[in-house]
Amino acid sequence: MLSDGVAALAARTAVGFQAVGVAVPATVGPDERVTSWPSRPSWTGLALGPALRALVPGAAIAWADDGDVAALAEAAAADCANLLYVGVGTGIGGGLVLDGRLCPGPGRGSFELGHLVVALGGPVCVCGRQGCLQAIASGPATLARASELHGEPVTYEELREALRSARPWATAAIDGTCQALATAIMGVTELLHPGLAVIGGGFTAGIDNLVDRIATHLTPMSRPGRPAPPVAPARLGGLSSLRGAVLLARAVTDGAVPSVAAAAPVRGDTRGAASATPPALHQEEA
Repeated sequence: MLSDGVAALAARTAVGFQAVGVAVPATVGPDERVTSWPSRPSWTGLALGPALRALVPGAAIAWADDGDVAALAEAAAADCANLLYVGVGTGIGGGLVLDGRLCPGPGRGSFELGHLVVALGGPVCVCGRQGCLQAIASGPATLARASELHGEPVTYEELREALRSARPWATAAIDGTCQALATAIMGVTELLHPGLAVIGGGFTAGIDNLVDRIATHLTPMSRPGRPAPPVAPARLGGLSSLRGAVLLARAVTDGAVPSVAAAAPVRGDTRGAASATPPALHQEEA
């Protein structure tokens, strides 16, 4: 349980927690309650703020989407003040840093790149819309497309090996993923002009030349005077969100990000809402 881990850490360090940053792969409303987490539906309604304040009483606390804080960490690692992060895994995570700060920023929601519509009338996303980037380019979506093209179920390892053998169905499956990712990157570029796009996430780690494939699709999407941003692999791998949470905690300490250590006002009728105790507050889920 997370509470046991926090207690053990406090005992081992023999110091109190000054600030805590939390990467949360869920949508949290202004009343500090989880409003949506498709992969953890039992958490919907959780009063996240009170739960965290109970875990680390007296500490300054801030949370942000895991894709947002991953972008913060990758920007620091690349020494780039304007960076777009794209994380491809069971879903699509994303984050944007402009002038060294998260965009849109604390209190204004997360950078939901995965729910950017890139194909009108495309596959149905878990959010209910059609054509979201996540419904086309996530790991499960890519494997589903590969299975359909191959005519039988395809595992991640089989897709990876088939790509190395240049099997047409595998190439077509990953091409659809890279085209959708390039479309999203170019859309963000036209509006916000990041200087670098980095690609991370568990699904991308074993796919050879994925970044080059994305760049190949980006080139013809560029228009005169507006070249596509350079694309590079993420530097921090699976640690990007963790390191970003540390940077978020430092930002709270420095006053760059407001703390939520004080209880937020409850908005609307909360009768029947979930309590501050998570259904199963495990370390790997928080």
